[in-house]
Amino acid sequence: MTEHPLTLLPAWQALEAHAASTRAVHLRDLFAADPDRFGRLSFSQGPLFADYSKNRVTTETIGLLLELARSRNLEAARAAMFAGEHINITENRAVLHVALRNRADGSMTADGIDVMPDIRATRERLKTFTDDVRGGTWTGATGKPIRHIVNIGIGGSHLGPMFVADALKDRQKNGVSLAFVSNPDRAQIDEALAGIDPAATLFIVASKTFTTAETMFNAGIARAWIVDALGEAAVAKHFAAVSTNLKAAAAFGIPASSVFPMWDWVGGRYSVWSAIGLAVIIACGFEDFDQFLAGAEAMDRHFETASHDQNLPVILALIGIWNADFLDCPAVAVLPYDHRLKLLPFHLQQLDMESNGKSVMSDGTAAVGKTGPIVFGGGGSDSQHSFFQLLHQSPRVIPCEFIAALRGADGVGPSRDLLLANMFAQSEALMKGRTAADLAATPPELAPHRSFSGNRPSTTLLIDEVSPYTLGMLLALYEHRVFVQGVVWGINSFDQWGVELGKELAKSLEPAFAAASDGAALKTRDSSTSGLVAAYRIVRNGGKKDGAT
Repeated sequence: MTEHPLTLLPAWQALEAHAASTRAVHLRDLFAADPDRFGRLSFSQGPLFADYSKNRVTTETIGLLLELARSRNLEAARAAMFAGEHINITENRAVLHVALRNRADGSMTADGIDVMPDIRATRERLKTFTDDVRGGTWTGATGKPIRHIVNIGIGGSHLGPMFVADALKDRQKNGVSLAFVSNPDRAQIDEALAGIDPAATLFIVASKTFTTAETMFNAGIARAWIVDALGEAAVAKHFAAVSTNLKAAAAFGIPASSVFPMWDWVGGRYSVWSAIGLAVIIACGFEDFDQFLAGAEAMDRHFETASHDQNLPVILALIGIWNADFLDCPAVAVLPYDHRLKLLPFHLQQLDMESNGKSVMSDGTAAVGKTGPIVFGGGGSDSQHSFFQLLHQSPRVIPCEFIAALRGADGVGPSRDLLLANMFAQSEALMKGRTAADLAATPPELAPHRSFSGNRPSTTLLIDEVSPYTLGMLLALYEHRVFVQGVVWGINSFDQWGVELGKELAKSLEPAFAAASDGAALKTRDSSTSGLVAAYRIVRNGGKKDGAT
């Protein structure tokens, strides 16, 4: 990594000058001046196609961005990750989620140890266990086959597998229901348990440490539900876990044979490729999960071996940096125009914002780039009738990422025609805008309201169809894009210290809620926090204020 501050690098300063000189150039003019712009600024990688021609870039922009990547030693950083070096420096850990989807015969090492034998052994265990559950060999305590799966986790143990399972819903085993529980609000788990048979239910408790507060709270409710219906001895036949804490899982009642491992070199938001995907495997089958890994592996090989100028994660990452740091775009809107991809924005929110939402660089100095754009989004069709007004006319320019499959669940036809026509038209409208000349027949008093500037960046990602393989490619693409941006910004994309304080404060506040509390937990609190606790205590204490009789 260079010793110079990021913004003093010649490559960074060249980009600043380039941005200033091209700020007045409109995307309409770039397309008019270059009939082959789409062909030069689009890219195919297997069944995935990316069109980035509607971003405010030229070949000169891309060249300058590639020079920035070289000056930040991206190639060496990429090699270090695949080599299992401790690039997560604040936690002194390797970052080796790519090993989870490595299906080749070779080795991958962390701390000098080949991790692939453990990974392969875990895959075999997952295959055997899930085949037995799906085939009815594994049964509940009363002998009933499992017909209901409830995954209990939070964060990466929830968002990733929930997205993948939902996207592959049409491939799930008939007669098996799947629910995901993360919220300690009792309403969510009550909803998941309503109307299902305890004797045919398997819970998956996904917590690396088996101590995650929200997860263990919900696991306790699920355990009591099973015990109440089937007795204490039934716990072992109705729970599995993904955890490193075999002792705690055993104390809970889960035998070691039903506990699947995690490793320190896998971050939660990168864990869907591991045993965290257990619920997906039971629902869809191990063969589909293996294809999910294969798609990610294909993207890994592309990212690892392709030159930067032909590397899709690198190009898209650099365009994101251009938009954030040089065009002052504060956010990114993720807009899947496919119902099966509707949960993708929520997974990417965590992946991107928890990874790169940092205010310090890896060396502990203040970050100088605009790290971690705000990521939001939703299904494209609904979003058109929700927040697209802001995307088209707000003074704040927000780049958009349109994502769709060329074939729907029903193939091609009228529904896909309508869907893709809307998606392609929205990216065109963001690019072109509507000028005064376009509104010549509009009453003058309405023209300002009906016009908009256009020149708003967007990228379009197309996959042939929603399949395990294409989902694997798509998620791995985003993972590597986040990594590249972290390298260029000089931040550690693999820790999340910002979430720790809230957890610590919550734990210390809980004693203050009890009726018998002496208020010690509030003595050092601000008046707002103390007042909010007091308001809740009134309700919790049956309507009585503190000190009332």
